[in-house]
Amino acid sequence: MGTTYIQWDVIRSFVEEVFVGYGIPREDAKICTDVLIASDTKGIDSHGVNRFKPIYLDRIKAGIQKPVTEFEILRETPTTAVVDGHDGMGQVIGYKSMSMAIEKAKKYGMGMVAVRNSTHYGIAGYYAEMATKAGCVGITGTNARPSIAPTFGVENMLGTNPLTVGMPTDEEFPFILDCATSITQRGKIEYFARVGKDTPKGMVLNRQGQAMTDSNQILTDLVEGKAALAPLGGIGEELAGYKGYGYATVVEILSAALQQGNFLKMLTGLSETGEKVPYHLGHFFIAIDTEAFMGLDSFKKTAGDILRSLRNSEKAPGYDQIFTAGEKEYLAWLDRKDKGVPINEAVQQELIAVRDELGLDQFSFDFE
Repeated sequence: MGTTYIQWDVIRSFVEEVFVGYGIPREDAKICTDVLIASDTKGIDSHGVNRFKPIYLDRIKAGIQKPVTEFEILRETPTTAVVDGHDGMGQVIGYKSMSMAIEKAKKYGMGMVAVRNSTHYGIAGYYAEMATKAGCVGITGTNARPSIAPTFGVENMLGTNPLTVGMPTDEEFPFILDCATSITQRGKIEYFARVGKDTPKGMVLNRQGQAMTDSNQILTDLVEGKAALAPLGGIGEELAGYKGYGYATVVEILSAALQQGNFLKMLTGLSETGEKVPYHLGHFFIAIDTEAFMGLDSFKKTAGDILRSLRNSEKAPGYDQIFTAGEKEYLAWLDRKDKGVPINEAVQQELIAVRDELGLDQFSFDFE
């Protein structure tokens, strides 16, 4: 069969109906679907339909994630809020939290919401882009299962902890920097395993400090604490891995200290006896209204001028293009908007199984 494409309206409708079938209220299911599909529209296959079943459906079925989200505001000021997500759908919690931050920013210039007891919220860039669409600078981050070893260490302690920033520009796409503070992320390794590829050498180390490349073995060893991801920059100090380690720690603190949430080894998703338990993740969301400074239009033009200057600077031999953050994702959308979302054989079988499980007979796929 190989990889095939499903049209956007079909996959969007299917994912929404499956989420509803798993007990998620319709309006929440729309949010969850939008976040999930947004990843595929940007070419970020590691966080899209590839993760639909194992990260969301399987966790709901295992009872470690609640399909009905209780969004509880614990504390609130005009510019800040602390939210408890009670292990509901991370996408719903993230959407509502960034919406709150934007609303506060529009009234007071800046807004920040800190969240505890949440779950995987999809691509962080989705929430940063929410802010850019509202004329704001958006910043978000989340902690995650322990994956990164600190510099000079081999034990997985920190999550992949993205520190994500979005800024509006006068171009067709905003500036969105959405990347892990590790040299790679677990989702990318899951993707490598799905398509039968080795993980590039230097991204993962074992307890002896040696590089690992077997993607399936890495996923097993990460869960068992026998492997760890290198921080952004790589192993040791030579390539400044301590910088990635430092930024990962910043995200960990902001995802736990403001809201008094869980952190580090508390986020394994396993009890002391090895049973699956909720992850209790923490997030933070910041919105800064550009109108509170010199105005949206002037911000967008200056940001655009900076990005264009970078892209128009002298290229290295053998390269004819310099990119800025968010540009490749925009180009991926231009390439995919008429094709649909690419689905590999493993995911094709998952979609068929989920459809049959829920009796969604109204859906048929070309790859069957």
